[in-house]
Amino acid sequence: MAKLGAVVEKVRSKNAGPFWLTIDIFCGSAESFNRVDRQLSTGAVAKTLQQDEGSFKRFSMPELNVLKFSVPRPHVQGSRLDRDMHGAQWALLIEEIDLAD
Repeated sequence: MAKLGAVVEKVRSKNAGPFWLTIDIFCGSAESFNRVDRQLSTGAVAKTLQQDEGSFKRFSMPELNVLKFSVPRPHVQGSRLDRDMHGAQWALLIEEIDLAD
């Protein structure tokens, strides 16, 4: 099995307003995109982030070789429980997901 971060060019997570986060997976090539789109399940991402899979929105953009997830923030941005105001730390967790064969 390969780690997602070793297969793609970049994984980026960021704030998408006070209630949402977005995770962008830049694959770099059609071959890499097709592999990731096929092998990375929404359930695996949700499990890694300890979130409900039903709350995720998944967008496949083959013309850009990008896979994107939008997910509600676990806590409102800037609240006292928010540990990642910019949402940037989530990418590190996503990069470590093993791709299914």
